[in-house]
Amino acid sequence: MARSAGISRSTRETDISVKLDIDGTGTAKIDYPIGFMVHMLNTFAKHGLFDIEIKASGDLETDQHHLVEDTGIVLGQCFAKALGDKRGIVRTASCLYPMDETLVQAAADISGRAFLVFNAPLSGIPLVSASGGASSSFQIDTVEDFWQGFASSAGLTLHLDVIRGRSDHHKIEALFKAAARALRGACEIDPRAAEAIPSTKGVLA
Repeated sequence: MARSAGISRSTRETDISVKLDIDGTGTAKIDYPIGFMVHMLNTFAKHGLFDIEIKASGDLETDQHHLVEDTGIVLGQCFAKALGDKRGIVRTASCLYPMDETLVQAAADISGRAFLVFNAPLSGIPLVSASGGASSSFQIDTVEDFWQGFASSAGLTLHLDVIRGRSDHHKIEALFKAAARALRGACEIDPRAAEAIPSTKGVLA
């Protein structure tokens, strides 16, 4: 059975459409007005082997918070919908990911209980490119908002920890890569329990 979903969400602040195939090859089609987030979403798809299509716009004249957070919400909703009753999944996985001077860890439990621990000291200084325009900088404090929205909507317990590092770019990118790989492992079908709900309760909701 295909584990895929598509969700569109429109508010007075953002307009976001996401399509997700959990059992993909890492293909991403991203139409997004913030260049750094395009990079992160492509990275997330590649390292999770998720096929993702995202088209989004929002009130960037206010700031980037609404768009980035709402993207996490809709992507999380797609994961919840695509996984259905979560039958047969491994459920929990983790990844220790090095990126140059940076080392991060992500641990995921597709438990039905939404909880985020975000231990990632970041400078708060925007990442700036030379391109100009709305996509020329990235508001770093929205990274936690993205993962909070994602974990809450996916029904996921997610721990994200930066163990060490200097570059904010490396810290954030390593977190996206580690989270993708942890989620990839947690979403895998367990061949020894492919028809079972991985909980003593008999339900993950």
